[in-house]
This record gives sequence, structure tokens and C-alpha cells, in this order.
Amino acid sequence: MKRFFQVINKDSDGSCKKPKEEGNYDNATDTDTQKKKEPLKFVTWNANSFYLRVKNNFPELCKFVTSFDPDVIAIQEVRMPAAGSKGTPKNQGELKDDTTASREEKAVLFCHALMRALSAPPFGNYRVWWSLADSKYAGTALFVKKCFKPKNVFFNLDKIASKHEPDGRVILVEFETLRLLNTYVPNNGWKEEPNSFQRRRKWDKRILEFVTQNSDKPLIWCGDLNVSHEEIDVSHPEFFSAAKQNGYVPPNKEDCGQPGFTLSERRRFGNILKEGQLVDAYRFLHNDKDMERGFSWSGNPIGKYRGKRMRIDYFLVSEKLKDRIVACEMHGHGIELQGFYGSDHCPVTLELSPSSNSQNENPE
Repeated sequence: MKRFFQVINKDSDGSCKKPKEEGNYDNATDTDTQKKKEPLKFVTWNANSFYLRVKNNFPELCKFVTSFDPDVIAIQEVRMPAAGSKGTPKNQGELKDDTTASREEKAVLFCHALMRALSAPPFGNYRVWWSLADSKYAGTALFVKKCFKPKNVFFNLDKIASKHEPDGRVILVEFETLRLLNTYVPNNGWKEEPNSFQRRRKWDKRILEFVTQNSDKPLIWCGDLNVSHEEIDVSHPEFFSAAKQNGYVPPNKEDCGQPGFTLSERRRFGNILKEGQLVDAYRFLHNDKDMERGFSWSGNPIGKYRGKRMRIDYFLVSEKLKDRIVACEMHGHGIELQGFYGSDHCPVTLELSPSSNSQNENPE
């Protein structure tokens, strides 16, 4: 990782910032930045620690990004802490550099090396936004090619400036012709507790309100949505339906089973799709169960979850966009996690055709 080293300026709160680049979002001056209005190629990926993926799987990851050449990359489970001193409010839009005399080398590897890696191709071609948790947990990131200039960027479902969702679970970008929502949805958990079933119900209620109240523009909603909608979306329905943790059985039968595959979650998700007039892009193109490439999450190759897989990472698009879906694919396969790049989730891609009135081509 030392090959990525570059001196990075630190703020007074200890955060690391990416070096200023010509043509960035704040001071867009190059011609290309001002021309393209609508992204057409997208990637979503739960990286299960983006820093570790850059540290351990960077060449393969760069090859994938270079090959697909996405306009937008949505990352979940960044798992890097937000900037700010202990006991003070955190800056969820900046990475923490917890440098001390005894941890200088670790800090260099953590912050400097990461920023240096993201300054080089292919990631150097993108503007990046972060929404981070207070600790090394959850968090999201969004990379948008510099030739696109979003009108607005929010980090919450309420579209309030500068506010971040707890644990950095939301990045919402508004382009001229559409919105893109990147979310890391809270796991349902196993019990009737505030940080388990109750938290997920509240989230589902809020996201339902969001999709029904923001229909003035087409929406692309992507990310780790932590739910498998139908039996076709899991490798072993009986296994997941009967799953328990330490023998615990929830009082409500609809809450029984593997988090992400309980009847209550699936029914709420179906209602969100219906009321929000959203289309599951992958299922729109793929009607049959694919045991090799039809799942985005795979259990540990060692243990009872070996070979057990779920599709919980999605691209959901407004119905008015469905006829423009060209491709939606999962790029991992097999129970040995090929194409997962070190994560337990594989990247999912979406490609749209240009709209009939698109001005996506650069004028002469």
C-alpha cells in the first residue's frame, strides 16, 4: 500500500481530504464536465470494508471498474470512521485520521494510502461523496464521473442540507433528469428489539414515504437493501425460512426466519415497490432462477452457510424507466465467491439506453 502514498492535507479535526483536482464538483471548469447530464451505467456494491478492498483487492477491482466503465459507483458498508475528536460531534462527510505518535504508520496506511489510491485511475476520474458512521461500521460512498454535475446531493431521506442519516446509510443525488438513491438498509436482525425488528419497520415506513412523495422525477434506487423479495431470490428457501438464532422464536410468525427473508420484510418490500411504482431491474430481465449467477450475497464457504446465497442487492427503477433497461447483471458466481473481490457481496450493474430526448452527447 505504500505505493499509494501521497501527502494529504488534514483539517483541524483530523480528517483527511482528497487533494483538490481540476474540474471538481465545486469549481467545474472543463468543457466535458458541463455537457453530460444523465448517467447511463451504474454499479452498486457492498464492499464489506471499502478500505480493505482497496488494500487487498485493488488490482482486480480497478480492472473491473475499467472494463465496465460505470458513470456512477455506489458503495455500501464502507466501514471507515467519520472525522472528529473523541466526545465531539463527528463530520460524517470526511474520513477520520486517528493519528497519534504510536499509530502514525497505521494512520498513513489508512488515510493517505486510500486517498492516493482514489486519486489515480480509474477512481481519479470520479468525484466522491462519503456518508460515514462514528465508528468503523456501515457507511456509504458514491463515485460520480466528473463529466456529470449533480444538481443536489443529500445524505438523508428528508433532503435536508448537511444532515446525515445515522450510520451514514443514505446518499441521494439529483441529476437534471433523474434521482439516484444509494442506501445501506438496516439489517432486520433476529429479535423484537429497538435495534432489530423495530428499527427495520421504521426504516421501511420512511422509505415508503420517500418513494411515494418524490415521484416528480424518475428514481434509480440501488444498494444493499437487505431483503430477498421472493423465493426465487434465495438459493435454499426452506433453509432461510427456518433459520433461528440460538433457538429464539419471535412472537409474530411473520418475523420468523433469516433476516432479509422474513414474510414481514418481504411483504413490506413488495408494498414499497407497488406504491412507489418501482421495477426490480434484474428480475425484469431475468425471470428464471439462476443458481450460478442469480445471487448477490453468499455465505461463508466454511460452515452451515456454505452454498447458501441470497439476492439482497438491487437496482430498482421507476416504471417510466423500465423500457430503457438494457442490462442488469450480478458479477459474482459460485460458492467460492468468484467475482466478489474479497467481500461477501458481488457488484451488481445496471445499464440504461439514452432517453429519446437525451442530450447526453457532447456538442461540437
